[in-house]
Amino acid sequence: MFEIFEVKQLTKEDNILIKFYEFAIDHVSVGIHAIDHNGYTILYNNKMKEIEGYKIEDISDRSILDIFTFNQSESTLLRVLQTGQKVLNVKQTYWNKDGHEITTINDTFPIIENNEIKGAIEFARDITSLEKLIYQPLRRYGEPLNFEMFSVASEQMKNVINNAKKAAKARIPVLLIGESGTGKHLVAESIHNELNPINDEFVTLFSRRNPQATLDKLQNYLKTEKSYTLFFDRIEYLSLPIQQKLIDILNKLPAGKHLIIGSIGDDPIDLISNGKLLKDLYYYFASLTITIPPLRARKDDIQPFVTDYFSRLRERFASNIEGISDDVMQYFLQYDWPGNLKELELLLDEFTSMMMNEKIVTLEMLPLHFRFKVQQANEHIRNPDFFIVQPNQELLPLEDYMREAENYYIQNVLNIFEGNITKTAQALGMSRQNLQYRLRKLKKDS
Repeated sequence: MFEIFEVKQLTKEDNILIKFYEFAIDHVSVGIHAIDHNGYTILYNNKMKEIEGYKIEDISDRSILDIFTFNQSESTLLRVLQTGQKVLNVKQTYWNKDGHEITTINDTFPIIENNEIKGAIEFARDITSLEKLIYQPLRRYGEPLNFEMFSVASEQMKNVINNAKKAAKARIPVLLIGESGTGKHLVAESIHNELNPINDEFVTLFSRRNPQATLDKLQNYLKTEKSYTLFFDRIEYLSLPIQQKLIDILNKLPAGKHLIIGSIGDDPIDLISNGKLLKDLYYYFASLTITIPPLRARKDDIQPFVTDYFSRLRERFASNIEGISDDVMQYFLQYDWPGNLKELELLLDEFTSMMMNEKIVTLEMLPLHFRFKVQQANEHIRNPDFFIVQPNQELLPLEDYMREAENYYIQNVLNIFEGNITKTAQALGMSRQNLQYRLRKLKKDS
């Protein structure tokens, strides 16, 4: 498992220490994968075997590009090997030996000796299960959903609700745009329950699962006499041939009988240009599109969501919890919530399940991993004074300074326009594609 360089003689103590290292590496809860300067595996621990389904003998004589289904530019190990720069907290999705999609959060470091890159080592946290949870809809609490149940304070979400009500009144195809966990499913089902007269059934068809089976299921529904509200979740996950088949089916539907709602997780123009969404399918839904902003762009909604969560907890389970402390709310407001409302709900589930008779959630009750993430994020926030050059101040290389300044400026303009990419790009005098590229690059470099 280990490759040891330039060791001429090992003492008894050295051998014992190596045994400790081997035990630690094979029993930690993170996957560890190291490659040499040619991209060949030299270290692969038990957790990584569990994540990816390989044994060390399966991969030790092959480059990782021959093993995994991703491009060279997508591999964090190979990127670090080429650049010599560490990359931290990068989410990577790929397919393992058994053809299963897996998602990890990676910290990757170069191994450098005498100013020469000898290899790279990666520490991977498996979040595949968490990703599946985040892709699930928010909890319904066993009640039919309607817009009166939405606990929102932000103007953005009030506009979402108003537009969704218009969609129900018009009974025309609707496209919901929003990241995972923003509540697209809740909006779709609430549109269904706002219909007058209401359709017979609300049906969700998950595009991330077997696409052909999804189409077969759709056609079975359409053979009945019932009227349906059909919600196609994340249509960009359908292959383009399946999308074409879906368009053909939808165009043959009798007018007014069914309501069709689709959802995507990214900007439709980007999805079309990247070959993930057919123009014709987008045009089918384009008569009414509703963008649900991410939670980081509408943090006013955190407090009402938390209040509503604890209210339902008291009603359904006779909970004693009344709310959260000001310190906890500050942590919630400082965090970016990449998993959006679903991540917030899962966090509330996590720490409330451990509480006994406490009435107020305090900072110490928050899971350590969450507190650590907030603290890490705060370390990367730059104060405007950072960009003023002062005497006796440590000076950054110009390239690093320009990267920090660009990131600071773009993020602040994004905040002004509440996360709207199109408006931000217009204000910055660049194309949307250019802004998206810069954001991705800044995220990789951070």
